[in-house]
This record gives sequence, structure tokens and C-alpha cells, in this order.
Amino acid sequence: MFPLRFVFSLSLLVSFTSLAFAQTAQRLSAYDVFSLRTIADPQISPDGKRIVYVVNFADIQSDTRYSNLWMVNFDGSDNRPITTGNYKDAGPRWAPDGNRIVFVSDRGGSTQIWQRWSDTGQMARMTSVPEAPSAMEWSPDGKSIAFLMLVAEAPRRLGNLPHAPEGAKWAEPAKVIDRLVYRFDQIGYLKPGFHHLFVVSAEGGAARQISTGKFNHGGTGLGAGAKPVWTPDSKSILLSANRTADWEYDSVNTEVHEFSVADGAVKTLTSRKGADNSPAISPDGKRIAYTGFDDRHQGYHVNHLYVMFRDGTNSRQLATELDRDIANPTWAPDGRGLYFIYTDQGDTKLGYAPLDGKAREVSAHLGSGLSAYGGGDALSLSANGRFATTVADPANPGDIAVGMLDGSGLTTITHVNRELLAQRKLGAVEEIWYKSSKDGKAVQGWIIKPPDFNPARKYPMILEIHGGPFANYGDRFDFEKQVFAAKDYVVLYTNPRGSTSYGVDFGNAIHLSYPGDDFYDLNSGVDAVIAKGYVDPNNLFVTGGSGGGVLTCWMVGNSTRFKGAASLYPVINWYSWIGTADIGPRMSQYWFAGAPWDSRENLENYEKRSLLSVVNKVTTPTMVMTGEEDYRTPISESEQYYAALKMRRIDSVLVRIPGEPHGLSRRPSHHLAKISYIVDWFDQHGGKP
Repeated sequence: MFPLRFVFSLSLLVSFTSLAFAQTAQRLSAYDVFSLRTIADPQISPDGKRIVYVVNFADIQSDTRYSNLWMVNFDGSDNRPITTGNYKDAGPRWAPDGNRIVFVSDRGGSTQIWQRWSDTGQMARMTSVPEAPSAMEWSPDGKSIAFLMLVAEAPRRLGNLPHAPEGAKWAEPAKVIDRLVYRFDQIGYLKPGFHHLFVVSAEGGAARQISTGKFNHGGTGLGAGAKPVWTPDSKSILLSANRTADWEYDSVNTEVHEFSVADGAVKTLTSRKGADNSPAISPDGKRIAYTGFDDRHQGYHVNHLYVMFRDGTNSRQLATELDRDIANPTWAPDGRGLYFIYTDQGDTKLGYAPLDGKAREVSAHLGSGLSAYGGGDALSLSANGRFATTVADPANPGDIAVGMLDGSGLTTITHVNRELLAQRKLGAVEEIWYKSSKDGKAVQGWIIKPPDFNPARKYPMILEIHGGPFANYGDRFDFEKQVFAAKDYVVLYTNPRGSTSYGVDFGNAIHLSYPGDDFYDLNSGVDAVIAKGYVDPNNLFVTGGSGGGVLTCWMVGNSTRFKGAASLYPVINWYSWIGTADIGPRMSQYWFAGAPWDSRENLENYEKRSLLSVVNKVTTPTMVMTGEEDYRTPISESEQYYAALKMRRIDSVLVRIPGEPHGLSRRPSHHLAKISYIVDWFDQHGGKP
């Protein structure tokens, strides 16, 4: 036992240390965007002993986001980087023998496939391809690597222009566009051509194209989630793609195809009207699992889980009782069922569906990132029943977690942001359920209270609205909202009707009527928090991005209770949006009953749901903010709203952020500015306590 005086001294030391921490710990600030790191894509080694994963970070000097690869043992020991430097390393995949890893990197000046040997750490570039490869997967025999890549084509030619004289500096030539979707958010104007399936030898060398035809096999835009899946004999590759003649106008109608590696011969294994994606082949090669839905042209479809024989026959649905989206189906090592990711009431989970029987939950609280949006689909299994994933909670952006498929639970084995968060005070997060004043629907939400919260005070409150609209918030870390709380705002964020993770009926409660009754869900949430007694009802603010920007404008167009609003990259005029946005033509068929020029009824529906239809009622000071390279909700939308506000003499500002796509976070300093501008706008309009 310790001597009494030592125990007394130790207790004093602990007290002094706690006091010092309380005095020195700072609240989170927007500037911490340069310090926080996120993790992604954990891949467990074939023997289950090691996990390689991606760490994303921001460099303050170059104001650029980068990523490196790290490796950690299954027991959490020897966690260390295996690539370093200001590069973008991503997509690590283990060779079947566990002795090598391939990944994509720009460390050679262009994005290529690289290989790293586990025993020596030596790295070598494997490819010298003209476009960036993606979605790499090893063949089971370890001899080849499949990947997807754009095969560029010459643009359509018009005219017969002469060449510039020697030494002359002519202007950039005109762009000739003949595609329905010709630019895409985060990417920009698309190069002419199609994405195809390739194979390269594990020893390097020339890549060989497998797929052909004027179809996109994954890659840019609406097919970006596709990835090749090898059959166990390494002779064929499964891939989801839309190879129909009408692919440009009916992009949702994907099928599962099997490509012969030897000669590129293709067999189409599914045949319904709708999406068939994410194929996964059983260990014995006899069955294929996949996800999808029957296309009913409604705003929200639930992705179901299916299994069929290898030749495409006898397709049937698994987990029929689960009215939730299923992602990343992965066969159990014994082939008796599938593990998958799904989100239920804002909580991302790992589930298991046997080939016969009911699905069950395996683990919860999966995810990683700086937003309370959906938690992702990270899952990697080894043959001996071990798995790796990511976990997050309202106080942690995410870490690597491992577990056993026997259901023994998850163990977190990394602590990527522990040192930073130990020096920061976070706001406490509280779950809330309430009834909508519209029809009594139960709505789930979360409240962040300021650090050092005092329930006797009256705080200003920010209602923050998610985008999508078919998306969800959950019990996850949210950097922006924590910074709002650190500025002494109570923050409310909810999942109004239309949100995912509550089933198909709740999601489609806004079908052909968005924005609309979601106003009542959001407004009732504000009332529910005010009823708790610590919010000043005369000091309310509202903000949101994308679909949340739409609803921000809808809220101030239907209520005068907010003292300030910040609408970020919204859609204002649905008529103009379908003709200028990357996904606009597609959404005209799913969020509306067709194009506005198809019928008078359609036109009236577009006009009724336009935010310009309620701008004449707005009295709230409003900031509108959009990136100048946003092709999801182009800046022309924000310009229309800003002009309408100014013409009505409403206190308003338009913030244009150069070089930014949707989300305003390509550059860390722009992410910082986004948060700071919102808080300052609200402070200027009475929000500062």
C-alpha cells in the first residue's frame, strides 16, 4: 500500500492536473479542420493478422487534402504508416498470399497502380496508363489485377478550322458537347470516352482491355460505385453496368454481367427493370449475391439483397423482413449467408442474412467522417472469421475496429484523433424524438449543447437540415455542428420525412412533394427543443446544404420565426436545375413526374415546389453560399435566389467560393471559411449570446 502522505500527494496531483486541463482545454474551432484526420477503407489481410487502411489529412501549407496508408495488427499493436508524404494514396488491396499490397497513388506525378512488398516495404509503380485507374481487385490466383479506367475518345468534330501560325497564341478552342451528362460534380467537364474493365499482370506491364462497347463500366458519375469481382477460378469477372442502348437516358437500369478474362465475352445474368448492383460470388463459385430494386420511378427505392445461381437463374430476395437499404454484401467464409451494411434510425450497422432464415444485427455504430451523415459501408473479412470495419460516435470522427464473426463484439484498435480531442471540449449530444404537427409522425433528431452548458441560460439555437433529401443524420461525429456549439449555439439536427433508415414509406412521404410537409417535421423539432427551457425562442437560426439549403429557403418562406438563415448550395428553381445540374435529367423522372414541358400539370408542380414561389414571403436576413464549380446545384441557382432577395430589399449576401464543387470542402481553408461565415452571419443578426 502507498504511504498516506503519498496518497494525499497523488490526489493533489490529480486535482491540479484536472484543474490545469479544465483551464487549458479549448473549444473546437473551424481552424481544427487542419488537425482532424479521418480513416477509410480498412482491408484485413488474408490470414486476419493485419489491417491496412487509409488516413486522410489536410496540409496547412499547401491547403490541400492528402491520404497515406497505415497498417495495424489485429490486436491493435504496431500501428504505423506504410506510405508517407503529401500524396493521395488510396484503395489498398491485399494479394491472396498476403505478401503484397496494391494501391493507387499520384506519387509518380500521375495516378497509377503501385505495389508494396510486405517483407521489405519496397514499392514500385505497376502501370503507366493514360487515365487514372480505380476499383482494383486481385485475382484469386494472385497473377492479375483487375481495374476500371476511362478509354478516351476524340470529341465530336465540327468545322474545319486552320491551325494557328507558328508562334501565335490563339484562344482555347471551343468545346463540342453531344452527351446528355457532360459534366459531373467533383470532376468537372467529362472527357469524351467510356470507362472499361482492364486486367494487368501482377508483375506489371501493359494493361489489357476486357470490356468493349460504348457503355460505361463504372467510373464517373452514376456508375461510380461499380467494382470488378473475380470468380474463384480467376477466369471471369463480375461487374454491374448499364449496357443497354438507352443507357444515357435510363441510367438506373443496371445488370450484373460476367466477363471472360480470356476473350472479353460477356454474359448478362440479370434482366429486370431496375438496379442490380454490388455482385459478390460465394466461396464455392456457385451463387452470386447482389443488391437492387424494381424501378417504380419513385423518389426513394430501398436497396434489397438477392441471391441467384451462377448462371443467373433462381433469383430470390434475402432478409425480406428488413425494410432498410442494404450495401456491400460479403459472403461468410462458410458460404451459408452474407454479411452486409445497413442503417436503421440513423445508426449504421453490420448485419447477417443466412441463406435460409431471418437477418440479424451483428454490430452497431459503424462509420467514419466529419459529418453526421450516413456512416459508410466499410467491411473486410478474412477466411478465418475475422473482420475489420470503422466505428464512430458523436465524440469521435472514426477509428478502425475489429471483431470475430462469432458475434463476440467489436474492439476499437486505433485512436486517430485522441491527442487532439483530449485537448478540446466537445458539446454533449442528446437524442430526441418528437411528433410532427402535420400528422403525428414520429421524428428522430439530435441536440448538441454548448460546452460548459448551463441549463439556466437561454441560448440561441441553430436548426441544421440535412441534404439528399434521401439521406440521414445519425449518432455520429459532426465537425461543423460541434463548432457551432462551441460558439454557444444549441444545435438541432433531425431526420424529417424523406430521410432514409426508417423504411420505404417514410422515405417516400415526400414523393412528388418536396419541399412540402417536411416543414412541419422541422418546425415541430424547433418547438420540442424550445419546450426544454434553455433556448431563446426569439433567437432562432436555420441553415443547411444542398437539399438542406432547399429546406432552409422553404423554412424562411413559410415562417418568420428565424432571425437569420444561411442557405448553402441550394436548388431554387427546379425548372432551370434539371437543365444545368449533372443529375438533373435523371431526377426529372424520379423526383417529378417528368419534364416540366411534358404537361401543364408537370409545369405547375415544378412551379409550386420552386423556392421562388415563396420568396415573396421571406423577411429573414439570408446568406446564400455556393462553390463556383458546383455542378450538382450550380451557382446559377443561388444567383437567382440572391437576386430575388435583393429585389425585395431583404438583408442578404451571396458568397461565391472559387474552385469549389458541391460541399465546399475541397480546400481545407474553404471548409474553414464556410463554417466561419455561417457563424458570423448569425452573430451579426443577434445570435451572439
